[in-house]
Amino acid sequence: MKITVIGTGYVGLVSGTCFAEIGHDVTCVDIVKEKVEMLQGGKSPIYEPGLEELLKRNIKDERLHFSQNYESIASSKCIFLAVGTPSTDEGKADLKYLEAAGVEVAKNLSEDAIVVIKSTVPVGTNKWLKDIIAKNTSKRFHMVNNPEFLKEGSAVEDFMRPDRVIIGHEEDEVAQVMEELYAPLVKQGNPILFMSNLSAEMSKYAANCFLATKISFINEIARLCDSTGADINEVRKGISTDKRIGPHFLYPGPGYGGSCFPKDVKALLYTAKEHGQELEIVEATERVNDAQKTYILNKISRYFNNDLKGKVISFWGVAFKANTDDIRETSAIYLAKELISKGAKVYFYDPVAANNFMSFMKDDNIKSFSNKYDCLNGSDALVTMTEWREFSFPDFSEIKQRLNNPVIFDSRNLFDTQKVLMEGFDYFAIGKFIPQSLNKMAHTDSESFVRN
Repeated sequence: MKITVIGTGYVGLVSGTCFAEIGHDVTCVDIVKEKVEMLQGGKSPIYEPGLEELLKRNIKDERLHFSQNYESIASSKCIFLAVGTPSTDEGKADLKYLEAAGVEVAKNLSEDAIVVIKSTVPVGTNKWLKDIIAKNTSKRFHMVNNPEFLKEGSAVEDFMRPDRVIIGHEEDEVAQVMEELYAPLVKQGNPILFMSNLSAEMSKYAANCFLATKISFINEIARLCDSTGADINEVRKGISTDKRIGPHFLYPGPGYGGSCFPKDVKALLYTAKEHGQELEIVEATERVNDAQKTYILNKISRYFNNDLKGKVISFWGVAFKANTDDIRETSAIYLAKELISKGAKVYFYDPVAANNFMSFMKDDNIKSFSNKYDCLNGSDALVTMTEWREFSFPDFSEIKQRLNNPVIFDSRNLFDTQKVLMEGFDYFAIGKFIPQSLNKMAHTDSESFVRN
């Protein structure tokens, strides 16, 4: 099948490349010349494990093409719209890029083509876009909503082996085409779910907001563990083995970020207000997450007697999660800004997201290093911000030698408490019980508790 994908961002590039991998003839369109040239050369503009290998192979086999123009639409059966829908200042999803893409698609459509909205869009966008396209073409066409459920860091695997595929449609013949398109990806028996366009649009937002809620929930429980002396790792195991709850998205940390959860939470809240409703649980999810992004700051400040002026704080990781170079809404941004506002400097190391972080922050008080140990030189504390695997089993003696103060603030709960304490560190985490008898400095609430 001939397919055109409009937009070579995270969703568009992964989707187009994977469709080519299963044998389709795919053209990915982007208006940015430098980006298209990079992709034509087999170089991915984003970091995603396994993506560049697929990119090069399918370009070589001439199944995957990149272009600045829309000519491929004329011979394509399916046109996927995968452009960005960022949040406005009000929290509303900005659909200007989708509108522009719709107009260009309309000018090049063939008869009976299927226009597929892959972007995350508010409920009702399908009808709005259908009207825009209809005003710019006399051709008969069909509209489908096919929301993506890709996790950054495992997107290729998620696309090739999806938990489910959601197809929002009106006509049965369109459903058959989409079923044929996705059939090779669901051979293991996972479902293709057919529903209305409105339900498909709502499903995407509902899924992301529910997952964001799980993250905020476990972070609130972790804070309570800090106050009561319970251990969040033990609590997490205690609740996640309940099949009704499950283990996923129940890891405490510095708060969610990235390209999806923050904007999708805001967009669903905006949609609810447009319909005269308040989503109280979703509102609480956002409030909790905003507070969580700088929660570790309170521990850092107390340790240094509320005087951070002249201190150097080192971050291990700045990406919002491991296996990606995405720094959008990462907690590292918020924590770094707060530390700098209090007179501190920030050193950091991240294996792939360093350039993106430096380009975004543009602050002389932030310095990037190419080695995780080098970024500790002259530093007063280490803060883990991203759960990269290379941070899991470090050389603690090397860390201790490099730091001015033997203190670790583990916002990802990466390290074994007993081991870190026995190595002679002051240790602080999120919701973990830290025995006062072993921790030299007791500055967080949980360390005032001694278990019977």
